[in-house]
Amino acid sequence: MSERTAMTQSEQEFHRKMAVECFNKTWDYLDMKQRTRDEDQAMLNMAHSSRYHWSFVGRAPNFAISDWQISRVYSALDQPELAIHFAQTSVETCQKNNLSGLLGSSFEGMARAYAVAKEYGLAREFIDKARQQLRGPTVDEEDLKTYSDQINETERMIPQ
Repeated sequence: MSERTAMTQSEQEFHRKMAVECFNKTWDYLDMKQRTRDEDQAMLNMAHSSRYHWSFVGRAPNFAISDWQISRVYSALDQPELAIHFAQTSVETCQKNNLSGLLGSSFEGMARAYAVAKEYGLAREFIDKARQQLRGPTVDEEDLKTYSDQINETERMIPQ
């Protein structure tokens, strides 16, 4: 019997609620203009906690988004090796599960991680892949704006 089926409905609801709360709290920290060392640590803990809770009740899209967010946190903390690792995991999850609507965001994560690593050629390649992915039919209007804004923000990290 899998972990998921062995859980009660209330346990599943708890994990789902915690995954969402931790994800949203991570964004609160990411949106801060300046963070203390303790806030950086809390942000990292929240991102990993969200992914942990999704591991009990989530599906491939939740895993891809969580890994992308963890990559973004590591980019914000100037930890390019870990940022690349989690961005790559997000890309692989999207590709393995045909999540073309999320793949552009995952490519943006790769671009951001490579920009932090100062590997600007690779960062540009992934910016191009992210933009190309957004041209597909699987991205709705709201997501298109969000992803485009993220791609533009990441592109500004790459010297001309």
